[in-house]
Amino acid sequence: MKGYQSLLSLVETEVAIKFVKDAFERALAEALDLTRVSAPLFVLPESGLNDNLNGYERTVKFEIKAVGREAEIVQSLAKWKRAALKKYGFPEETGLYTDMNAIRRDEDVDYIHSVYVDQWDWERILKREERTLDYLKQTVKKIYRALKDVAALVGKRYPALRRDMPREIFFITARELEELYPSLTRKEREDRIVREKKAVFLIGIGWDLADGMPHDGRAADYDDWNLNGDILLYNEMFDKAYEISSMGIRVDETSLKAQLEKRGELYKLQNPFCKGIVSGELPLTVGGGIGQSRLCMYLLKKAHIGEVQASVWTDEEYARCAAAGIELL
Repeated sequence: MKGYQSLLSLVETEVAIKFVKDAFERALAEALDLTRVSAPLFVLPESGLNDNLNGYERTVKFEIKAVGREAEIVQSLAKWKRAALKKYGFPEETGLYTDMNAIRRDEDVDYIHSVYVDQWDWERILKREERTLDYLKQTVKKIYRALKDVAALVGKRYPALRRDMPREIFFITARELEELYPSLTRKEREDRIVREKKAVFLIGIGWDLADGMPHDGRAADYDDWNLNGDILLYNEMFDKAYEISSMGIRVDETSLKAQLEKRGELYKLQNPFCKGIVSGELPLTVGGGIGQSRLCMYLLKKAHIGEVQASVWTDEEYARCAAAGIELL
């Protein structure tokens, strides 16, 4: 980015990263009544607990000598969290959050994408009558208020980093967005609406739109595609929509079967996780992931995700950053 200069030194950046993470972790836990728990870095593939993301990403696998079995680095904890809520005996209207660290080997890296992923994964138990769009919106509003509160704290501590975020987040479905801008690509639609509204929750990602394709890919066995979405914020540095979170009310036995059938993945009904949903053994939940590096990058007004996390980049990316005055951690 020509003419870019970080508003914080490297040491100041490291201090600010911890400040942001500590402040938001507290705000999120308080907003949703969440308890922090420990989480796995890897799981056994036959457990069905790993996140398949869009279905084509390869997991990072390794053999555990002591047990003679192969394990996978988690891609997210979307499924593990739901099983953990049951195992730990959480009551309704409460939940958990955890630090999730993952390696996504097939990620196309750039200024906002890295092969290293760090996020707050959270999950909360809800009642069946709460599996509604209104409940989802109320949850999003609580998270957005937490984001605004932390942004205000950052601005108070670092005046140069003050942000003027809208009072309320704007809600729109993927189908409504398609109707507004039918000639634009998916990402162009997101950019257009976020430039106007500044903070948007885009609802309903997974089912096909009018053109026969979904707005974006979603695994069939965790989010209910009618009750999920992304939190998108306006990033003036790039003049684009900036995804902070993907979340949603999770599948029940009906939506699970419908979505697996759509994807041609009914065989997954045989894994322990899906069996737990169909049988009713696993609780009904809402949950999501909030990118830690993404949030730090946004609040600290950084031009590259490598300024707030240590990862590995291509030689070309290192050269581009050096030419733009971007110091990677």
